[in-house]
Amino acid sequence: MSDVTNAANNGVNVEALLGARAALTDAPAAAQFVWRAESEWKGGVHTQSTIAGFFGLGEEQSRGKSFNFDTDHPEVFAARDQGATPVEVVLVGLAGCLTGGIASVAQNRGIQLHSVKATIEAPMDLAGILGIDADVRNGFKSIKVSYQIDADASDDEIRAVVAQSQKRSAVFDIITNPTDVNVEVNK
Repeated sequence: MSDVTNAANNGVNVEALLGARAALTDAPAAAQFVWRAESEWKGGVHTQSTIAGFFGLGEEQSRGKSFNFDTDHPEVFAARDQGATPVEVVLVGLAGCLTGGIASVAQNRGIQLHSVKATIEAPMDLAGILGIDADVRNGFKSIKVSYQIDADASDDEIRAVVAQSQKRSAVFDIITNPTDVNVEVNK
């Protein structure tokens, strides 16, 4: 991001983001964060996850409140439909990260946003998850994100904002690049 003085107001404090970037450039150890979630099985395939704190800026950080997320499956899967499916939560994370990035990049570039709407679709063949066909992937076949953006900018400027958001999105990176995931069982 570069310093831009403009009249755009998308609700993003770019000065604070640029200040954080400068501070973390000078103190790279403080840029090491550990995000956490705790989850508890509630019965059936219903799980409740809670996010309350994280490690960052060299110490434990406590949020002002905790956030709870329920995941479950729809009734067509013989479940109680008490929350979104976990794969839908992944799509929500991607949408939130990309859209937040769009607002930040647009603010930094002096582009006033009027509306930003995303539709995300991710086809999946359940034959893998259900053990019907071992050659079918358990996850998404692909993910399509379609944006409708109304802004005081040209189509090329909007596409450039979206491209920059995608380039800097942590969730886009997590989904599109392999991440080591270690699962352990503790008594």
